[in-house]
Amino acid sequence: MYQDILSSIFRAIIAYSLLLGVTRLMGRKGLSQMTFFDFSVIITLGSVTANLAMGQNSTPASAVASLLTLGGLAILTGYLHIKSVWISKITNSEPVTAIENGKIIDKNLKKVRFTVSELTSMLRQKNVFDYADVEFAIIENDGQLSVLPKSQKAPLTPSDLNLSTTYKGLSKDLIMDGKVLFENLKSVKLDETWLNTQLSNQGIDSAKQVFYAGLDSSGNLYVSVNQPQTQEYHGQYGIE
Repeated sequence: MYQDILSSIFRAIIAYSLLLGVTRLMGRKGLSQMTFFDFSVIITLGSVTANLAMGQNSTPASAVASLLTLGGLAILTGYLHIKSVWISKITNSEPVTAIENGKIIDKNLKKVRFTVSELTSMLRQKNVFDYADVEFAIIENDGQLSVLPKSQKAPLTPSDLNLSTTYKGLSKDLIMDGKVLFENLKSVKLDETWLNTQLSNQGIDSAKQVFYAGLDSSGNLYVSVNQPQTQEYHGQYGIE
């Protein structure tokens, strides 16, 4: 029994090391950039790793040992990732510059196994349609693209025009699925009486009729009521 457990631990360490190495070689595409083929490869890789870690004649004890070993290795890797720059580079690598001053750096694209088509698609998702408009584009550790447009192409902000703006913070949830969130109501120094008055002004008799209500930083109350299940809404392309 002990020999099976030790064997399972050893196989789990080997499987984890191989998985880490293979995923590093595969590049750094995020889930949103993965094709169906990429996803299938990841699933297959996970299945092969599990088979390698478990072995053919696994027992419940050896299965638990493999699971604990893989979990422990993942926790240890995460800890070392924080504590060691060297380990961090091995597990996650570093951000890579894909575009600099409007020029594509092809050697960096090859390094992270990105195609020009994939880069173009990611730029479009950032509302950038011309490489010449980009000062820097950086492929991050998780495969996402950070884009700094050239100053001439950056959108205007109120500070560019010396315009003053009002503060706009996060909305505070007050009602969710018919239930009043009294703690949130208290945090904005309001009470149930005020809330019921506001609902009454909008023709709502009870908080139970409300699907969601939230108070924005300007003091405006947004309310969405529960819709009857039999009611159908017709959108532009039919029933939605």
